[in-house]
Amino acid sequence: MNHPSEISKHPARTKRCSEISKTMKLFVTFLALLCIDIVHGQQPIDSRNRDIVFKNVNVIAMDSDRVLTNKTVVTRNGKIVSITDGAKAKIAANAFVVEASDKYLMPGLSEMHAHVPPIDDIEPMKNVLMLFALNGVTTIRGMLGHPRHLELRSKIKSGEILGPHFYTSGPSFNGSTVKTKEEGAARVIEQKKAGYDFLKIHPGLTLENFNAVARTAKAENIPFAGHVPYAVGVWRAIDAGYATIDHLDGFVESLVPGLDSIPENRTGLFATFIGYRADTSRIKTLITGLRNRRIYVVPTQALAERWIAPGADADMLASAPEMVYMDEQTVNDWVKSKKSLVSNPSYNPDRVNEFLKIRRQLIAACNHGGVGLLLGSDGPQVFNVPGFSVHHELRYLVDAGLTPFEAIKTGTVNVGQFYNDPLQGTIKAGAPSDLILLNGNPLVDIDQTKNIHGVMIGSKYMNHEFIDAGLKKLKKR
Repeated sequence: MNHPSEISKHPARTKRCSEISKTMKLFVTFLALLCIDIVHGQQPIDSRNRDIVFKNVNVIAMDSDRVLTNKTVVTRNGKIVSITDGAKAKIAANAFVVEASDKYLMPGLSEMHAHVPPIDDIEPMKNVLMLFALNGVTTIRGMLGHPRHLELRSKIKSGEILGPHFYTSGPSFNGSTVKTKEEGAARVIEQKKAGYDFLKIHPGLTLENFNAVARTAKAENIPFAGHVPYAVGVWRAIDAGYATIDHLDGFVESLVPGLDSIPENRTGLFATFIGYRADTSRIKTLITGLRNRRIYVVPTQALAERWIAPGADADMLASAPEMVYMDEQTVNDWVKSKKSLVSNPSYNPDRVNEFLKIRRQLIAACNHGGVGLLLGSDGPQVFNVPGFSVHHELRYLVDAGLTPFEAIKTGTVNVGQFYNDPLQGTIKAGAPSDLILLNGNPLVDIDQTKNIHGVMIGSKYMNHEFIDAGLKKLKKR
């Protein structure tokens, strides 16, 4: 989502930006305050020193919708070494053995629309990373970059900082940072040279400036992703070749007849106020366009179901258990943001529910139509606490019509496909040992992804004692 300093000051460009970003004003403040030592006196178990073995565990390998029972999984130095029948496993004498006969081992989850503090101080970033990691998120894609994120990425890779694998964008391309096509092209080259993984697109770009950014990104071979500026529209975005389109941005608008005559400031966030007018017969054409151009979609449905939905009470959401990891002012601002939206004269609960129904239809259509869906919840954003919100997103994907297996794929196998790594997001020999050990079967009940007993990121295994202690240290209230 938009950082306050990155929002255009021009009224014609900022109507939508302000809707998206007004609750982000305290984002940096919250993250700056979240400077807490993680877990004094405890360290994760490290498979660089000895094997870590999950004995007699039920394995969700993600090759199909099934459970492999009574398996022993051996990991070493960040990789899965072997998967054998429990009785046949050979376990080294000095191995750290996790007795897991009643548990389920699945690949770690990826949060593909995450936010890490875009500030100069690297210390608060560590605590946000831990909120993700302790909730089973083993990979994140940072969607609002900062120069210090390059250092953070390096320190995660070296093992100096414990946290999920980190892909980072550079600072945002928007109506404030890109005022000419020359400026846009130069900014692309600068971010490519700096070493960012991809470019982040925000609202506010003119069509001319967007085209310059997209052309230069293709020439420089650096992906771009994120929002679809209103002046661009989803069809031009598809033709331009986004790596991912996030939030279903521009999708609902593209279904509304006569969109050209509707000013952006009357559409509402992601077409909240006009979505009820969508012609759903157009969905098939949209899905075909996305599939043919191999554009992945990050729905961030948790944002819509929690911030926008009329049935989600602000005060009730604010009292959810995970809100203890946010400072009081941030939660109060989230409550005010939702109540302000609901009190808008253009907010009609029945019409908003129709808009949400169409978003669910779009998610299901992407899934069934061969469009790659990626897990992302936009944490932290309104009522979405980092790490915790990923599990809410999985539930909302199932509510939209995906099976639990299909929902889990969006955060595992599909991510591997997106990054052209067939082993990422799977449990098989040679795959990264990015794993979650669960107390229940998520293929039967998607909410079991929250029921975490242990998390492994690369060579580091965090057992339930480490997780409990870490979460206790990270509490704000």
